[in-house]
Amino acid sequence: MHLIVIGGGHAGIEAANIAARMGMATTLLTMNLDQIGQMSCNPSIGGVGKGHMVRELDALGGAMGRLTDATGIHFRILNASRGVAVRGPRAQADRVRYRIAARNHLENIPGLRLVQGMAAELKWDGALRGVELVDGSFLPCDAVVITSGTFLNGKVLIGERKLDSGRAGEPPSTHLAQQLRSLGLRCRRLKTGTSPRVNRATIDFTRLEVQWGDPVPRPFSFFGGGIHQPQVPCHIVHTTPGTERAVRENLGRSSMYGGHVEGVGPRYCPSIEDKFVKFPDKTSHQIFVEPDSLETQEIYLAGLSTSMPVDVQVRMVQSLPGFERAEILRPGYAIEYDSFDPLQLTRGLQVAGVEGVWFAGQINGTTGYEEAAGQGLMAGVNAVRWLRGQEPLVLGRDQAYIGVMVDDLVTKGTDEPYRMLTARAEHRLALACDLADARLLSVARDVGALTAAELGGVEARLERRERLRGQCAEAWVAPTSPFGPIAAQAGLTLASGMTLADLLKRQQMTPELADDALALLEGWNSPQEGWDPAWERDILLFEVRYRDFHERETRLLEGQRAWDHVRIPVDFRVEHLPGLSNEVKEKLQRHRPETLGQASRIPGITPAAVTLLHLLLEKGRHQQPLPTGRTEG
Repeated sequence: MHLIVIGGGHAGIEAANIAARMGMATTLLTMNLDQIGQMSCNPSIGGVGKGHMVRELDALGGAMGRLTDATGIHFRILNASRGVAVRGPRAQADRVRYRIAARNHLENIPGLRLVQGMAAELKWDGALRGVELVDGSFLPCDAVVITSGTFLNGKVLIGERKLDSGRAGEPPSTHLAQQLRSLGLRCRRLKTGTSPRVNRATIDFTRLEVQWGDPVPRPFSFFGGGIHQPQVPCHIVHTTPGTERAVRENLGRSSMYGGHVEGVGPRYCPSIEDKFVKFPDKTSHQIFVEPDSLETQEIYLAGLSTSMPVDVQVRMVQSLPGFERAEILRPGYAIEYDSFDPLQLTRGLQVAGVEGVWFAGQINGTTGYEEAAGQGLMAGVNAVRWLRGQEPLVLGRDQAYIGVMVDDLVTKGTDEPYRMLTARAEHRLALACDLADARLLSVARDVGALTAAELGGVEARLERRERLRGQCAEAWVAPTSPFGPIAAQAGLTLASGMTLADLLKRQQMTPELADDALALLEGWNSPQEGWDPAWERDILLFEVRYRDFHERETRLLEGQRAWDHVRIPVDFRVEHLPGLSNEVKEKLQRHRPETLGQASRIPGITPAAVTLLHLLLEKGRHQQPLPTGRTEG
């Protein structure tokens, strides 16, 4: 058996990486081997929500966290002053080194072959037989994961110019796009964009606000060897009235406002044109000045995404303080591409009704490296499991942000580029990114992509945390105990004493005082590979302070999980079911949920409708006519 992954972006990297690490013979087919892992937009990884997914990828054997640690040049924990559940690791990766590291990583995985070429057509003969390339060659396979990014019928737009291109400087994929459309799949056009890149030597950095990374960078990966490359600052600048004038005086020349754009753009990453038009009361907008690479002079202006003509881009950039003499090395642009309605996918990301094909990444309507990578890993895992005759892996909404994303896509669909936000998750306490390795340990064992040593490292951390929790529950804090002075420093009066766990629950116990208290426990400071005392202290404080909330959330989840285990037969027809409104029937027919839990999350499906559907399913199991659409009476 053989799997082909089409596309060398982040979704393709993760699909090929996980499939090969699971022991499946795999080929990664990409247009240009030198562009594997290319970051067409800002070379940043992570953030709130997105960083959670990178940690989850890593916990399951993904590559993104390790590659970021190996090439990141600026690391920060976002929301560091807030609770662990909403903190998000973020890094500015070295775009050049990331691409090299990604290819090197893939080239050293046993059982994985890299091939340069453009897919033209999938070939079936009863079952999937392989992929025909534009050059006429043929690659046999038994399953394929398509991670086409922005290349399907891609068009780059700069002002009034519209170029056939997958991204600037690379050809679009038109043959494969045409075949996928011919299969009858629902297709739509989406849009994304990039900012101009500027020559570092032409910027006056003394006029910019400096943004330093964390003094001690915290790695993404649970299994890596730390961060050893040089770290550099980023900077912040704000738009001026001159920037706004440049935009407003030329709106008719932009691709978007000039009527040249067909696709729908991302709501949460608007262009600079959109910012000035849609937020007229805002006097300025923040621009992040971020290095592209230590190997080049390119600086990326995050927040200045635009499709304006180049001369207008020059005027906009030079209106920024410190950029009066700035030179644009690469102009920003918008890009349109084909994507397909994710409601046509199963929960395992397989294309429903199409033998042996999985979709992952922007082809499913998402935006962002991390979203693509999460889908790539899930598609790769499930393609392998399908080839082996196993049930697909489906992550619950309480297990992973990746599970939230996939469920959102295949249950609710999306009519604009989907971006992961923590607000999309109902169970944020359960999804803290620092706990991804523990939360997904049983899944990681089932997937089988981690080594025995990696699994052993996670198990050792969990055992040590369990011992630590036991020590905290047993240690008694009284005025005369070693913990007494620490409690007094926190301003706490110990009338009758308390356990150390109860003491740590108190908000007066700052991280520094918690460190002092934990240092009194046996073995706290003893070195152990993969044990970061500051990290573990934060996890402990999170667990003891939010335990009651987490237990309440767990009780609520038990009822929801029950619905997710009630499967809806594939041939179950709803057209003539009694008691359901026409609206509910239409939504069920369009979304084709696989379980009652999935049905309950479809917008417009009420709890009463789900309860009735459950009763009809139970009745149908005893009376066979119901699943075929025939009702009694």
